[in-house]
Amino acid sequence: MSDEKRSYRKTLTSHGVIYLLNQELNISVRNLSITGLLAELDADIVINGVDDVLQGLELSPTIDLYLPEMRLAGEADVVRAEKIDGQIYLALEFRNLAYDVNNLLYKRKAYRKLLSSSGHIVFNKEPYLFLTQNVSVEGLMIHLKEKVLVEPGAIASFDFPRLNLQGDVKVIWLDYEDNGYTLMGLQYERLLKGQIDGIPGFLS
Repeated sequence: MSDEKRSYRKTLTSHGVIYLLNQELNISVRNLSITGLLAELDADIVINGVDDVLQGLELSPTIDLYLPEMRLAGEADVVRAEKIDGQIYLALEFRNLAYDVNNLLYKRKAYRKLLSSSGHIVFNKEPYLFLTQNVSVEGLMIHLKEKVLVEPGAIASFDFPRLNLQGDVKVIWLDYEDNGYTLMGLQYERLLKGQIDGIPGFLS
């Protein structure tokens, strides 16, 4: 990209966390623009080198990002990874970011990743198809295309193939929309299958 088209980049030193190789890795931010940043992986991170990073990005270049000092969290694409003087640097381009997340993370205890994928949940022996809105290490927010009459505290079995999860969840809250759809916040009660891989906790 030409210098004329690149966004202005401010040099600074700040710290954050990314989720890569199924690990939460500390980073130092070296410069920042409105479209992305340059991050340096902290020296104490135990990985073999930039090849490990590139291998971790083969399936998807998108990673989760949390910058507490800037109160930002969300997703970014890794557009470049290189090793300079023994340090690994990642050039990140912002995708979906939420601002002023520190208070939300404090209240929720865990980062919520925007993720839209389908699964099944069973209430009173009746199966329903759901679509996730977001997912965390503690639970799911789901959307159902019908009005489901249950109370907070109800326990249901669920199956979520995208993360290979299966087990029981508790209804924490629900909201009925004007079109007859149902929004529902669920907390994991017991996982019979799978682990919460691919979803960072950050502050959990």
